Amino acid sequence: MRVEQHWWNGDVRLARRDVYVRTDGELWEVEAQMGGPDGKSKVQQCPGRASAMILADAWRGPRWQWRKV
Repeated sequence: MRVEQHWWNGDVRLARRDVYVRTDGELWEVEAQMGGPDGKSKVQQCPGRASAMILADAWRGPRWQWRKV
């Protein structure tokens, strides 16, 4: 899988949040990661790019100022 989109909330501490949209060309998935690489994460499969982007937007939410990586 390759990363199509990646956002993070700008926090380098425990409150760090990352959201990834990945695809292998056919399958799409969104991962929400909390606490950096050693933290918790949740992965959701999506039927296509549009639904993956909608889910990524929902998981980011308005709480932080997200930065595209």
